[in-house]
Amino acid sequence: MRYENVCVEAFAYTLPAEILTTTEIEARLEPLYRRLRLPEGRLEMLTGIRERRLFPEGMLPGEQSVRTVERLLQTAKCDRNRIGTLIHGSVCSDYAEPATACSVHHRLGLPPECEIYDVSNACLGIVNGMLQIANRIELGQIRAGIVVGTETSRSLLESTIRRLNTDQSLDRRSIKPAFASLTIGSGSGAVLLTHRSISRTGNRLLGGVVGASTTHCELCMSATDPLGRDSAGTSMQTDSEELMIQGVNAASGTFERFLAETGWNRDQINRVFSHQVGRKHHQLLFESLRLPGDINFSTLEYLGNTGSCALPTAAAIGMENGFAGPGDRIALLGIGSGINVLMLALEWNHTLAAAPSPEDRETIDRIMRLNTARRETAAPSLTFPAARLE
Repeated sequence: MRYENVCVEAFAYTLPAEILTTTEIEARLEPLYRRLRLPEGRLEMLTGIRERRLFPEGMLPGEQSVRTVERLLQTAKCDRNRIGTLIHGSVCSDYAEPATACSVHHRLGLPPECEIYDVSNACLGIVNGMLQIANRIELGQIRAGIVVGTETSRSLLESTIRRLNTDQSLDRRSIKPAFASLTIGSGSGAVLLTHRSISRTGNRLLGGVVGASTTHCELCMSATDPLGRDSAGTSMQTDSEELMIQGVNAASGTFERFLAETGWNRDQINRVFSHQVGRKHHQLLFESLRLPGDINFSTLEYLGNTGSCALPTAAAIGMENGFAGPGDRIALLGIGSGINVLMLALEWNHTLAAAPSPEDRETIDRIMRLNTARRETAAPSLTFPAARLE
C-alpha cells in the first residue's frame, strides 16, 4: 500500500466550548462513590484525563462538521469545486439515513459530481476515510477529497452517570465496564488530501498498512443514540484492561509490517500522532512498539477520548503549534475497537496553520506545555524494552 501522488494538505479541528472536568464528573457520581466508598481522584488517576469538552445539547454532528470543513478550506485556501469526494467518518451521525455526508455536502455547496458517503468504524472512521480518498487520488479518479467527522459524547456521559448512581446492584467489580464511557469527549476533525500536482505543501502520504484482530470484537460494545433521543440514552460496555492488552498486541504485529512497508527504522520516525485513549494505554503502546514516548503528541489530558476525531485533532493542534516540521517522518497510528489497526506514513514538508479561537487558546497552550514538559524530561534513549503482554 504505497502512494506516489497523494498529499495530506491540511488538518482542521473544532473544540466545543463547554468544558467538563473529571472532578465535576466525580462530584456528580457522589451517590455511587459514597455507597461503594470509592476514593476521590480515582478516575483521573487511572486515565490521566483532567477534562473533556461537550457540544451543545441537541446539536447534530453534521452541523459541526460543516463548520470544521469550512475552517479546513479556509486554512488550505482550497477551491471547494475541486473536491471530488466527501466522507463523513465519525461514529455519531445525524440520522440512520440519509448519510450525514449528504447534509454536509449540501450546506458546503460542494459540486454535484462529488461522491459522498459515510464511513463508520469505531475510532478509525476518519483514518479509513483518508485511505479511501488516497486510493481514489492515486487511481486518478479525483484531484482532492475531504474526510470529516464530529463526535458528541454528552448522551453517553449523562446516561452512564445516571445508571451508575441509580443501579443499586452495581458493586466495585461490575462498574468497571462503564468507566471507559466517562473518558469520552466531544470533538470535530477533518483532513484534506490532494494530488501532488495541485498541492501547496508537498506533505506526502507514502503508504501504510492495516491489521485486524476480530477475535476480540466484543471487548467494547455500544448501543448508541448519540443525541439522546431515546430515553434510555447511549450505553457502552468496555473491558478496558483486556481491550488495552489486545489492542497493543494487534498494534505491535501491525507495526512490524508498517516498518517493512515503509522501509523505515524506528529511530527514523520523528513524530507520532495516535488515537488518544488513556495515559496507561499510551505508555504500554510505546513500550511495546519500542518507540520513545516523547515523539507522541498527547491531547487526552484536556480533550479526553474523542473517538475518530482524536487522531486528526491531535495532528492539527500539533502541526499548527510546531510539534512537527519540514523533513519529519510522521506515523499516524490508528487503533480502534473491533479490533482494527491502520497505520499511515507521512513525509512532512510544510504546515498550513489556522489561528485558534481565543476561547481555545488557553486549552491549547496547556496542551503544548504538557507536551513540551514531556520531551524535556524524557530519557535520552530512543528505545524501550518490549512490554510483556499476555
